[in-house]
Amino acid sequence: MISAWSEYLQTQGAVIEGGAVKHFGAPAEELHSARDGLVVADLSHYGLIAFSGEDAQSFLHGQLTNDMRGLKPEIALFAGYCTAKGRLLANFLVFRRDDDILLMLPEALREGVQKKLSMFILRAKVKARDAGPEWVRLGLNGIGAREVLVAAIGASPNGMMQVLQADAAFAVQLGDNRFDLFVQPDHAPRVWQALITEARPVGAQAWDWLMIRAGVPMVLPATQDQFVPQMVNLEVLHGVSFQKGCYPGQEIVARTQYLGKTKRRTYLAHVDGAAQPGDEVFSPDLPGQACGVIANSAPAPEGGSDVLVVMQVSSHETGQVHWQRPDGPPLRFEPLPYAL
Repeated sequence: MISAWSEYLQTQGAVIEGGAVKHFGAPAEELHSARDGLVVADLSHYGLIAFSGEDAQSFLHGQLTNDMRGLKPEIALFAGYCTAKGRLLANFLVFRRDDDILLMLPEALREGVQKKLSMFILRAKVKARDAGPEWVRLGLNGIGAREVLVAAIGASPNGMMQVLQADAAFAVQLGDNRFDLFVQPDHAPRVWQALITEARPVGAQAWDWLMIRAGVPMVLPATQDQFVPQMVNLEVLHGVSFQKGCYPGQEIVARTQYLGKTKRRTYLAHVDGAAQPGDEVFSPDLPGQACGVIANSAPAPEGGSDVLVVMQVSSHETGQVHWQRPDGPPLRFEPLPYAL
């Protein structure tokens, strides 16, 4: 987290641990506000990798699951980075700013993924750097978000995955009333004050809960190298191109798509307990072994945890899935906001 920004947020009541805003003094109330109202969150727990240079776009086109050739300043994309066996090391929100292509991912993965991608630059005219210190990352969600964003930076994106470029900031629209906002640090306090005239500040867990409810999984340290892109619904989220050329794991990703129905998918569920990424789940149709794993989890406003769980489609169809052990607390499934 940018040190000056961290100090500023603490003057605003933020409780910061491990480089992330845990809450602003009332985590349970913040969750209810995230569910029912208009909220703003600091997103320093998400990092940024910037790629610059005349070969940056072609380099990333050869490494990521999506087609980078069509990436323009007004468009954002989802994409993944796979091993040679087609397993995700990370998934990203990708966008442009000036001469940079920026990849947004959990900060806990940023350094390792940046180093691994940098290993393959070789003679390409590309440089990779940690761009986290260059931008304060904020999330805005709820009815009225667009109007508050316009008041803060003068304009807003005009559609899903559209990017609004302003002088000292840019914003990405990720839902009808959800935006990611990136602000130069010197301007961030002014923008923050404009946002909190209408939006309640909330901690990272409240924002992560919103992303879970939106059905957008994120690979985390506990789940690296476990999922092919289709398991986390990445192709449904338009994060995989099946018309582009080769990238690490491309043959396996393509084979998964064309040779049959995906056997594992990501589902939204609730469980009574403090579930964690990496926790296993069990179903009677697969006795003696786990049928899946929790990818993402956040405290739910009503108690317990809301989760995105990657699991066997056949086990989901039984409706009998249990957390941590075959007789553990049951998962209560809810519909995703998009069709599989």
